[in-house]
Amino acid sequence: MSSSEPRSAARRALLRGIAVAAAAALPGCGFRLRGDVDYTFKSLYINAPASSPFALELRRALVGNNVRIVDSAKDAQVILDLPSVTDDKQVLSLTGGGRVREFVLAKRIQFRLHDADGNDWLPASELIIRRTFTFNESEVLAREAQEARLYREMQTDGVGQLVRRLQAAKKPD
Repeated sequence: MSSSEPRSAARRALLRGIAVAAAAALPGCGFRLRGDVDYTFKSLYINAPASSPFALELRRALVGNNVRIVDSAKDAQVILDLPSVTDDKQVLSLTGGGRVREFVLAKRIQFRLHDADGNDWLPASELIIRRTFTFNESEVLAREAQEARLYREMQTDGVGQLVRRLQAAKKPD
């Protein structure tokens, strides 16, 4: 038996102990693994264009979480209106020569959750997700790809935020 074998065994035991301690501490801080989510409603109609990339990603996020997505508002317990999902790009800063140095990208998601009687479960609201990125004229193609990737990430972030809001939705009194 070489002298490195006891060290590696001790290292494995130490790592195992750290993993067990971390697993025991995580529930105490409020951390929990993603799993099935409970909603206060059982069926949902998403009132948005069928080809909307945001609506498609939202449907995928909701499908496995104890909610039934229906094709008609009359069959739904609640209706999620998505009147507008827009992307915006503005200049954030300029160089001394007047060229663009940074942009700020924004994704605006307007939504409202209500039942067939018009009672608001979530009143009309807007989520705004922003990202900044630097621009260099010599790297136009790379920056265009980065911009597209940032918009995709912002969409995924927006879907996650909207799903969390839907989890918190309560039936009006």
